[in-house]
Amino acid sequence: MSEPILFVPGLLCTEILYAPQIVAFADRPIMVADHRQHDSIPDIAAHVLSQAPDTFALVGLSMGGYIAMEILREAPERVSRVALLDTNARADTQDQTERRRFLIDLARKKDFKKVPHILYPGFVHESREDDEVLKAVVVEMAMETGAEAFIRQQTALINRIDARPRLHEISCPALVVVGDGDRLTPPDLAREIHAAIPESQFAVIEGSGHLSTLEEPKKVTAALKSWLSD
Repeated sequence: MSEPILFVPGLLCTEILYAPQIVAFADRPIMVADHRQHDSIPDIAAHVLSQAPDTFALVGLSMGGYIAMEILREAPERVSRVALLDTNARADTQDQTERRRFLIDLARKKDFKKVPHILYPGFVHESREDDEVLKAVVVEMAMETGAEAFIRQQTALINRIDARPRLHEISCPALVVVGDGDRLTPPDLAREIHAAIPESQFAVIEGSGHLSTLEEPKKVTAALKSWLSD
């Protein structure tokens, strides 16, 4: 049997984020991590590991990438290969933290419905800002996640560590993917991760923003298939 794949979604995202890839890899055991129950990256990683297969290929996008890097720190022997999509190895900046606190306050004031609409333009390529179908998917994932889980997720992101000092320890086959129009975690941040992980592969997805798995699913799936076949 082919190795299982563990997909870790991003902030406010559910398994829908990886729907095209789940279909493409239907011949493999698939697990999608639940990162809605805890408010720290180490606690989320520990929970995911408690539910995961003994060994697995690991795919994380955005917040899912932060969790994937923590899983690699905690249990590298269980990860057969890793793909880090549209993510960042650095800790939060002051500006990012302030924005997160603003959004947490909105959620606490019962204005959570506004949050995905505020975030959407930064989630996608500039050419998709008026894509109402994709926006509806983003809103659906957010509503399924809910305000309380969103607050926990944002708290975890505010307090995450700088992962860069240990990226060189990643020894399994690694793939770093980024949309060429990703405005949340731009290509330079992906190149930084790629440069730090020995012998990692690197792929830029043209015409995509931050949600590359949904914006350009065929291109992302092709990159993942190549990575899995090595």
